[in-house]
Amino acid sequence: MDKELSTVARSFAQSFGLFGKTVFITGGSRGIGRACALTLASAGADIAIGSSPAGVESAQSVCLEIQELGRRASAYSFDVCACAEVARVCAQVTRDFETVDILVNNAGVTRDRAFRKMERRDWDEVIQTDLTGVFDTTQALIEPMANRGWGRVINISSVVGQIGNFGQANYAAAKAGLIGFTKTLAREYAKKGVTVNAIAPGFIRTRMLDNVPDKVMQSLLDITPVGRLGEPMEVGAGVLFLASPAASFVTGHVLDVNGGMAM
Repeated sequence: MDKELSTVARSFAQSFGLFGKTVFITGGSRGIGRACALTLASAGADIAIGSSPAGVESAQSVCLEIQELGRRASAYSFDVCACAEVARVCAQVTRDFETVDILVNNAGVTRDRAFRKMERRDWDEVIQTDLTGVFDTTQALIEPMANRGWGRVINISSVVGQIGNFGQANYAAAKAGLIGFTKTLAREYAKKGVTVNAIAPGFIRTRMLDNVPDKVMQSLLDITPVGRLGEPMEVGAGVLFLASPAASFVTGHVLDVNGGMAM
């Protein structure tokens, strides 16, 4: 029995590898997206990096890092809010890599204001980028996964979508919407071999927090039981698990990576 268990354990350890898989990561040029790209490439995957036009140089830099790991990588610049551009890039990635096995929907923006001061354009830009862009990208890529009988969709939500946050009504609505979107697609595609999961990071050490005042930052640390910010690679580790064959029985799940901020 012990020998059998040991064999199973070795098999599961090997099933974290992603050799032969292709990943498309939106918002992959920096921060959490870059960490996910490098983590999945280290596990053996080839990576397509999606970025905004402003992030193209950073995306190309990430590709060089991935290539140094011995994996294939290419960068694609597009506006995730433009449905036609999303369709164009998804088609190009599929042509270049032949298949997309794993989709990581990470692209996102914030436009923070107290609700009474929030303008419609602040609302629209966040919803279109953080939620509608995920709809368009996923719709372009999930059916081929289902046709092949294997695929992974991982949506980067947020603790803000679970508990709300002052000044982020737009962002909270988009990230909460991602959770409902994730659970619905998980039900629709479970029998087709495609798992759909989400990760809800807490406050992670990225450029998004660069302009947060010291007083606000301290308040965030005070409500985080582990007492620190998260690191992008800690989110990447969660993405690696959900992307791997080892997570084939996990779908419709929201993985909290928040230091205990929301339990």
